[in-house]
Amino acid sequence: MKFLNYAMLTACLLVNSSLALAENANPYLQELISRSHALGLASRLEWLNLLHYKPYPFWPGSRSLADDPDFFNSKNGMHDAGQELDATLAAFFSDQEETGSLQNPQCRFIARYYWLNEQLHFDPARLRPHECKRYEKWHQAINPQEVTLVFPAAYINSRASMYGHTLLRIDAKDQDERTRLLAYTVGYTAGTSETNGLLFAVQGLTGGYPGIFQIMPYYLKVREYSDMENRDIWEYRLNLDEVEVERMMRHVWELAPTYFDYYFFDENCAYHLLSLLEVARPGLELTDKFRWYAIPSETVRAVTEQPGLVKQVVFRPANATQINHLLKVMKPEMRNLALGLSKGAREADDAEIVRLPQQDQAEIMELGEDYLTYMQAGQGEKPELASRMRKLQLARSSLQADSGISQVLEPESRPEQGHPSLRAGLGGGNRDGVPYQEIEWRPAYHELNDPVAGYVPGAEIQFFNLRLRHYGEEGGLRVEEFTPIDIFSLASRNDFFQPVSWKVDMGWLRKRMSADNDPLIMHLNAGVGYAWDAPSMDNRQAQTYVMLDSSLETASQYHGSYALGAGPEIGIMKEIGGRWNINVRARMQRFFLGELHTVGEAGILQRFTIGKNSALKIELLRKAEFDQAWTDANIVWQEFFE
Repeated sequence: MKFLNYAMLTACLLVNSSLALAENANPYLQELISRSHALGLASRLEWLNLLHYKPYPFWPGSRSLADDPDFFNSKNGMHDAGQELDATLAAFFSDQEETGSLQNPQCRFIARYYWLNEQLHFDPARLRPHECKRYEKWHQAINPQEVTLVFPAAYINSRASMYGHTLLRIDAKDQDERTRLLAYTVGYTAGTSETNGLLFAVQGLTGGYPGIFQIMPYYLKVREYSDMENRDIWEYRLNLDEVEVERMMRHVWELAPTYFDYYFFDENCAYHLLSLLEVARPGLELTDKFRWYAIPSETVRAVTEQPGLVKQVVFRPANATQINHLLKVMKPEMRNLALGLSKGAREADDAEIVRLPQQDQAEIMELGEDYLTYMQAGQGEKPELASRMRKLQLARSSLQADSGISQVLEPESRPEQGHPSLRAGLGGGNRDGVPYQEIEWRPAYHELNDPVAGYVPGAEIQFFNLRLRHYGEEGGLRVEEFTPIDIFSLASRNDFFQPVSWKVDMGWLRKRMSADNDPLIMHLNAGVGYAWDAPSMDNRQAQTYVMLDSSLETASQYHGSYALGAGPEIGIMKEIGGRWNINVRARMQRFFLGELHTVGEAGILQRFTIGKNSALKIELLRKAEFDQAWTDANIVWQEFFE
């Protein structure tokens, strides 16, 4: 089932509405309009929520976020909730009968009809109610009883979900924990098949795509997120009663053919799903906290902070999470046997496997099955993989022993329990003997060295990172660095998984060309490489990485106004005791086109987590460029804010 097959439903609605408004002789319509004015219905929160009215960011007043003109019965309905209410009442007098492509306005705007009927108590003898067969059929198929907010964790290799995603699962009346996958989900997404990442980013930032609501079976989303994208899934069962669920579902039907301009930062999936919950329970006012940007994990936090709204949290580990759990607890020789089974290099009756205790055999075969599932998700249902899976399942079923491997435990911190995304810092330091004061400001979202609780390890996404410095007694406050986008995906490799680590950042930073000349230059840096986990005594792994970076810099002081170069970067990251994070790195770049020069730097960055929203950053950096070398040391107190 999808919502996109309603494109022609509203073709004649505006005509019908105009005709209804013209019938000023209809005394009952005039009576209803007068009573609605007397009751102030147009300014009621319930009505404004149904129209998706929100305040303007920069000036007084409100407007609807819906950009589809067919969502309104009045030509000025986007900007005047009162005119839209009058026009909607008039539209309800339409005689349009339901067809395969058209609905009566009472059915097309069924949530508005129900709410206005509750307030005005329509007289069926004077305003004939119309039967909404298509809505009833749709409603019966979904059979809604409960609503669950679903948060698939951030997936940095997805353009639209690199910092998480949310959707609503509609649990049917006859479902339990064993059949949840058969439920349907309501999601909001950009209506595009664009594959060009740069074009998608530009269009997503500027509202270039229509945002549409979709309904899909939950098992398809679980397969997409858990199996194909290897994203853990968090489910937050909401404590909505039957009346609230029905109210929301009627509004979902209204939104079926409607589009909004999709904006990556604010009017995204997370924001608009909150608006559905506001319709279900007026007074929640969840979207009010996200006027400038809406990060999915923070919208989940806004839901969980509502007293009594969340009644249960369920963790669904991704297939890759389960496999990595098995790899950590199994002996190396058993892991190798499982890998051989899944890749067809060994058979279940291999002598090295058969001689093992049956419990060990069961563990090997279960890991082999899980990895085969992972391979099928990535490579498709190939006949050789399916045949290998059948053989492995038959061999496993012949064993009487159970696996002794424990289940994946829920992480200590849930996504909404992580640090807020806005970070500010205040500190100072010394560069080559000259003291300075420093101010940091980062609106979103997470850095590799930030406290990792609640976030995906190895994933860095930062937007509009700004550092200001003031040198000496006579120096003024200046921009030291401004990086609008900074992404770093650090994914460890092993025999089972071979991801490629990558990074990209773009912005402006200071380049020290001489002792008294350090202009602000523009740069674009990108790199690829590999990362590995190295075990340590405290059972917290250290992550090592090797990257090959390439950089393009532009500055008026450069020969030809540019410099193009490349070089290696190596590093190791280690968490100690859960609060102390160390990142030791070194890099070298040789610029071989434009302004010829070499850059080398080595440093150690440490961050001590003081609390959920506080950290202390200490950095020591040795750098050389343009035949100069110097040391920069600083200490910054960082606070995270919602």
